[in-house]
Amino acid sequence: QVQLVESGGGLVQAGESLKLSCVASGRPVSSFATGWFRQAPGKEREFVAAINWSGGSTYYGDSVKGRFTIFKDNAKNTVHLQMNSLKPEDTAVYYCVADEVLTTITVTQRADYWGQGTQVTVSS
Repeated sequence: QVQLVESGGGLVQAGESLKLSCVASGRPVSSFATGWFRQAPGKEREFVAAINWSGGSTYYGDSVKGRFTIFKDNAKNTVHLQMNSLKPEDTAVYYCVADEVLTTITVTQRADYWGQGTQVTVSS
């Protein structure tokens, strides 16, 4: 069993940066794929980013490519999402996810394990 706890959300202005963190417990974060989804009010859930078990491969949604970076800190059993050049349309609840299979996250947009979510609000 894997538990995921997100932190780092908040209110920022357009153009600023935030770094989200997701601390995993129950298993080493290096043993599974992890990722981030987001959902804004009235909108469908959107894939944001994913990273494979080793951290050697990363994947991004089209709307965040070039602005967001996902990376792992195995020593702290944590996955981070560095978000730069934030836009008002990035406003959403961001969820950390984990799964044995990377394509479950990137293709089917599902995952076995989910965090509780953290709110990111970007003002214009």
